[in-house]
Amino acid sequence: MPDPTFSIEPITLLAQPNERTEHVVVHQPLQRILAFTGLSIDDVIDHPVARNTVYSYFKLHKQILRVSDIVDLERQWNPLHLAAS
Repeated sequence: MPDPTFSIEPITLLAQPNERTEHVVVHQPLQRILAFTGLSIDDVIDHPVARNTVYSYFKLHKQILRVSDIVDLERQWNPLHLAAS
């Protein structure tokens, strides 16, 4: 009889028909900003104007994420958009 602690068997997880699949996308804002501006990391390190440009776009990116999170949370807390009295 083989020892069960050393057996290697594939574990299959079957999704239930009612389960939703959620895909998680990892964002790398620095890479996206560098691609958008057409700058390299060397440009950002060597030139203060390029550094300030990338920093400004990064701050804008963070602000947009914060606002979108706030809007999503407000939508969850108040789905009917009722005004607080």
